[in-house]
Amino acid sequence: MEDVLTSVAKGRPREFCVDQALAAALGVFWSKGYEGASMADLTQAMGITKPSLYAAFGNKEALFHKALELYETEKLEYTREALKQPTARAVAEHFMRGAIDAQTSTCDPKGCLGVISATACGAEADSIKADVIQRRASSQAALVERFERAKLDGDLPEHVDVGGLTSYLYAILQGMAVQAGSGATRADLESVVDTSLMMWPTR
Repeated sequence: MEDVLTSVAKGRPREFCVDQALAAALGVFWSKGYEGASMADLTQAMGITKPSLYAAFGNKEALFHKALELYETEKLEYTREALKQPTARAVAEHFMRGAIDAQTSTCDPKGCLGVISATACGAEADSIKADVIQRRASSQAALVERFERAKLDGDLPEHVDVGGLTSYLYAILQGMAVQAGSGATRADLESVVDTSLMMWPTR
């Protein structure tokens, strides 16, 4: 991504770091949601003017899509690591405990950006929700594939509905995100994970 003093139209310098500005925008969207984040909120946090925002990122909708991509790259690394775990139960545990770390971080807003923004409505909502849903579907497909492999390996019982199990795990993760955003403590979320693991299907 571009750095400081990158040129824009007519050779005028862009006197800010695009990476830092995007990270600041992510923080605003994460804490306020897509609709709750005003252009004034965004430009103030990013330390730039509205014309500079449009020149570097396009409109608010385009900025959100870039922020969501940054969120997945930086904040959801644990989901990719989870898929590498040796058992299906370990995969689920890594997902849930990674989510707790992300949702209770002291340097980031609480909750999950995808859950917060999936409820957007209004003229731009379809694009926002479609992006969130597409990204979630991609992640769920990877998880289904991992659990199917676990089933073939004998790690999951043959009768288990892998699609249903994946949806169940995502329902827990989304519920945890909502609770985190509503003030649940780390201990509260750890209790949810512990209870969920007690009910995890094993051979």
